[in-house]
Amino acid sequence: MAKTKMLTITVQNQPGALAAIAKALGSAKVNILALLGTAQGAAGTVHLVVEDAKRAKKVLDEAKLVYQETGAEQYELANKPGALAQHLEKLAAKGVNLSSIYATAVKGKKKAVVVYTVGAQAKVSKAKATVPTA
Repeated sequence: MAKTKMLTITVQNQPGALAAIAKALGSAKVNILALLGTAQGAAGTVHLVVEDAKRAKKVLDEAKLVYQETGAEQYELANKPGALAQHLEKLAAKGVNLSSIYATAVKGKKKAVVVYTVGAQAKVSKAKATVPTA
């Protein structure tokens, strides 16, 4: 299990909002390791795990994007039926209450990755501007 940081960005639910974030991070050579985006009404939320959180935060600050930084855990597990259930049962037995979770695997590969957060302690960025509408 690897400790990591999850960056949560609130965006406007419109074409190009996520593309602008991905372009800014990509231009700064920040590699996105995991991403989950959801939309509800006029707004959306993007959860990112990146290879270099410090550089990503600098990019987001420069773009005047509002984000939260939350401690997260990243875990590799076998890419087979029941592996996720076994892992989640172990966490439950330890009394771990998940705040968020997402996982992915590539068909035919031996490993899957799950990312989850525990608790709600988040650091809010100093930026107060709105998300660009690219």
